[in-house]
Amino acid sequence: MRKAWAYAPGHLTGLFQICDQSEDPLLRGSRGSGLSITQGVHTRVATEPADETSYTIYFNDEPTDGAFVSENVLGKMLPRADQSYILEVRHTIETPLGAGFGSSGGGAISLALALNEALDLGLTYTEAVRVAHVAEIECKTGLGTVFAATVGGFGVLYRPGAPGIGAALRYEGSRNVRVVYVFFGPISTREALSNPELRARINELGGVYVDELHREFTPERFMRFSRQFTEHVGLVTPRLRRLFDAMDAEGVTFTMAMFGEVAFTVQPKDEAQLVAKLVREKVKGARPVVCDVDTRGAALLRLKTHPSR
Repeated sequence: MRKAWAYAPGHLTGLFQICDQSEDPLLRGSRGSGLSITQGVHTRVATEPADETSYTIYFNDEPTDGAFVSENVLGKMLPRADQSYILEVRHTIETPLGAGFGSSGGGAISLALALNEALDLGLTYTEAVRVAHVAEIECKTGLGTVFAATVGGFGVLYRPGAPGIGAALRYEGSRNVRVVYVFFGPISTREALSNPELRARINELGGVYVDELHREFTPERFMRFSRQFTEHVGLVTPRLRRLFDAMDAEGVTFTMAMFGEVAFTVQPKDEAQLVAKLVREKVKGARPVVCDVDTRGAALLRLKTHPSR
């Protein structure tokens, strides 16, 4: 039996521009700004030779038949294998599902990296993660998440496209900031990206703010532009509004994760816990989480080989 493990950070997007008009999925994606967080997706792939290929996918130890992005990755990579296999895919997801943390993209990346290793497919890192990028584009679960998760850190993606094609500027002080987030509920990225009116609102301002941040990137400018973008897009729920208003009154700007009913802010490391305490005091029922920024990006973790029995 051959096993491989891989990791992809979670990702929170504050603002973006949709760039999906090209016929080539490697050139589709987004321009945007956000940050990778240390809470992410760990994927383990276990493989064993068999007469016929089959697989089982687990989310947090629960078997699922609705992992369409992972199935897309498997469908692209398994034909490259030298024989048939029985596969067990286990995704351990540390962030809320469907809430703007990039878990579908993280699952796709970590699966592609682990599968490439476990099956000895011979793909380079870039070739493997490009499979994940195309899967997300085809499934309409994300645009720039895969690229962002491979780069890691806090910054701005100013040229769209798959890893090796897109381009990003990373904030030099990524290690010196933390994220404070409050999760309320999920929002369907697939539905949002298929809504013509919402797409139009996104692209009215998204590209303008990306250009501004590419010109001068600071956490303060990121938070200000992200909040303005959030208000313009018009998806703020009553629960998010109550938190925004309460924290605005305290001089702390929060914004919304794209896409999820999640409020978040980027703060200096030594102030993040104080902000979390303030949220607990001022917003009834809020459960803030403090998280570090991931600066390594998606990676293969380790490989174990056991003799077949």
